[in-house]
Parts: sequence; C-alpha cells; structure tokens
Amino acid sequence: MKKFSIVIAGGGSTFTPGIILMLLENLERFPIRKIKLYDNDENRQMIIGEGCKILIKDKNPEIEFEYTTNPEVAFSDVDFVMAHIRVGKYPMRELDEKIPLKHGVVGQETCGPGGIAYGMRSIGPIIEMIDYMEKYSPKAWFLNYSNPAAIVAEATRRLKPNSNVLNICDMPIGTETRMAKILGLSSRKELVVRYYGLNHFGWWTDVRNKDGEDLMPKLKEYISQFGYLPPEVVDKQHMDPSWIETHKKARDIVKLDPNTLPNTYLKYYLFPDYVVEHSNKNYTRANEVIDGREKHVFGECKRIAMEKTSKNTTLHVDVHASYIVDLARAIAFNTKERMLLIVENNGIINNFDSTAMVEVPCLLGSNGPEPLKIGNIPQFQKGLMEQQVSVEKLTVEAWIEKSYLKLWQALTLSKTVPSATVAKKILDDLIEVNKEFWPNLK
Repeated sequence: MKKFSIVIAGGGSTFTPGIILMLLENLERFPIRKIKLYDNDENRQMIIGEGCKILIKDKNPEIEFEYTTNPEVAFSDVDFVMAHIRVGKYPMRELDEKIPLKHGVVGQETCGPGGIAYGMRSIGPIIEMIDYMEKYSPKAWFLNYSNPAAIVAEATRRLKPNSNVLNICDMPIGTETRMAKILGLSSRKELVVRYYGLNHFGWWTDVRNKDGEDLMPKLKEYISQFGYLPPEVVDKQHMDPSWIETHKKARDIVKLDPNTLPNTYLKYYLFPDYVVEHSNKNYTRANEVIDGREKHVFGECKRIAMEKTSKNTTLHVDVHASYIVDLARAIAFNTKERMLLIVENNGIINNFDSTAMVEVPCLLGSNGPEPLKIGNIPQFQKGLMEQQVSVEKLTVEAWIEKSYLKLWQALTLSKTVPSATVAKKILDDLIEVNKEFWPNLK
C-alpha cells in the first residue's frame, strides 16, 4: 500500500501535536512515510517540532520527520498539505475579541468584526501556501481547516478556483460527537445527517441512525432543556467556561426554528446583546487559551524534548484532529465517505446565491467532493444566510481591491454590528493594529 507524505502548515500551533498523535494512531488506515512541519515562526515551531520528533520516534521511528521555515523544503514531495494557520497568533486574536467588545459589539474570533479582521489576515498567507504547493507538489491536495473558514473558502473560490483545495471545519464534527453522546451512541459515525448553511452558520435538518430511525425528536427534547451539553464530558478542547456557555445557549437558538437543530455559533448573530452582556471585556476566550491550552501544550513539548521520551505524556488526540484522516483517506483511496464540506453552491441550494460557499454533506473521493442536493430552504434561514454571505464576499473583495469602503460595508452588514457609525469606529481601530498584516486600504 502506498505511504503518504504530509506537511502540516502551522507547525507551531498548539493543535499540531494532537494532529500528529491522531495520524500515528491511524497508520493502518492511512500509511505515512514522511511528516513535515512548516511555519514562519521558527522559535515557536522549534518547541513543538522537538516535542513531536520524540513522539514520532517513540511511536513509529521509521516515519521521516522534519520541521522547516523554508517553503521549498516544506512543500516538495508531499501528497497532502494540512493547513491550520493562525496569522498574528493569539495576541492578534485577543485584539480581534477585545476591540469590538470595547464598542459594545460581539468579540469572537470567527464571527462579526473579529472574524472579518482575522479573515483579512488569513487570505494572503493561505493563497501563498497554495501557490507553494502547486509549484513544488502540483498533484497534492490542500486540506484547509484554518479559520475563519468561510472567508478563506470564499477567497480560494475567487483566487484559486481550479486548485486542489478542500475547506472543512471541525465544529459540526464536535457537535455531532455531542449528539451521539446525548443519544447513548459510541460514535458520531453512527449518525447520518442532513445539514446546510455557511460555515459556523448552519442547521441540521435530519439526524438518523444507520437503520434509518429518526433521532431528531429525542435530540430536540434534550437540547431544548440542556443545549448541546451531554451528560458527561466529550472532549477537553471545548469545555472551558466560555464553551460550556456556548453549548448551553443552543436551547434558546432552537426555539427560533423548532424543526431544525442549530450550529452553536448562531448565538453570536441571533443573541449578540446577550453575548456582549455576558462577556468579560478584559478576559476573553483568547486569554483562556493563552493561560490554558497554550501553556499546557508548549510546556509538555518542552518537557518531552528535555527528557527525550514521550512516556506518560498528557498530550492527546483532539476532536479538532479526528476527521482529518477520514478526509485524506477519502481522497487517497476514493472511499466516497459522507462528510460536511464547504463547497460552491452551484445549485445545491436552489433558492440561494449559486456562487456562495455553503457547508453541506458531500461524498468525497479522489476527484473531490460530490455535494448532496438540498433543494429550497426556508425564508428565515435564507435571509440570514444572504446577509452573512454578503459580509464574507465583501471582505474578500475588500482584500482583493484594497478597499476601505467595502470593508466598512462588510462590517456594517454584519448582524452583530448595530450601525454604520459603530462599524466605522471598529474598522479604524482594527486597521491601526493590523498594519503588519492587512493590505493598505484606500
């Protein structure tokens, strides 16, 4: 069986060790000959890289491993690029969250002004890496799970329409894992779902088991009382205080359309006043991650490198990572696995913009995704999605055209922002702190 070569772009990420552990646990399903890490932050990647070197040596020493800041070294001789970059790292995420909150607006890394700011930073580096892949490994596939996935997906549609790029998000995976736990099932893979929307902005319309039994009534009954908080902890990654609150809030979102089950991120658009009221303007989600996950992962990688053993490590496979092998396997072995992917609408949803990047179930094989038809969607969802997809398109147009006006329009159109006046104040503050990362807007 062929063995594959992978580069993880964003090698200095706190998620990298979990992805490598997940790859090592699945070698029978997805054989690997080489793993490379690529990052533009040499010091940060070195800490993660030295820890991962020991992890691989202890668990599977025949796999080649290296980490590099050289694009030619990183992107040559690879079959898959697994991209999860965070441009500006957590200090910029903190500003994405705190600047909108200062103006009484939702501060969140992928939703509202914070997501727009993050998207403006991400577009250029993602396109640059796709260019590297096509230059050095033209037959490879680019698996993008960098946030904000909706804006990045629209940028790849506009700027790289013929490239081997797949955009995917772990959030529905995490929610389906909770659904399975609520139902007493061992895995989300026992579920067959229907879902549609934009990334971080969608609805489940049907959830069944493999025998075709309708599981929606039981799920609705539970979620209307407890949200997506299952009776026991599912994963550590999404159980910080801010996440617990997010999972709970689903019980209020579901009231707006009792026929569906919502993506948790809809709380930021449907209850922005509630979110702001319950936010700590001085200690946001970024601070939770810096003080929690960041310290743990970097501390553990340093310990592993110093002791030269990964025995008794507290690093673990993340929910964030669990679907990536399925994604790569589907392309490598033409499995036609059913997965939620972000693809160009092109008639999947009849009564919606054909150029929108929508998140829907697809059968994934060697030639890419085959989306499943959704048909018409209700006016409520359609209206919300049209507003949000316009935000995403205007953001990408603002980046391409270096347009201050279009970025102001994008912020003004966001359902999280109350007026054009507030949008302009937030935009001017964001421009000031993003000079190193954004195009110079005119």
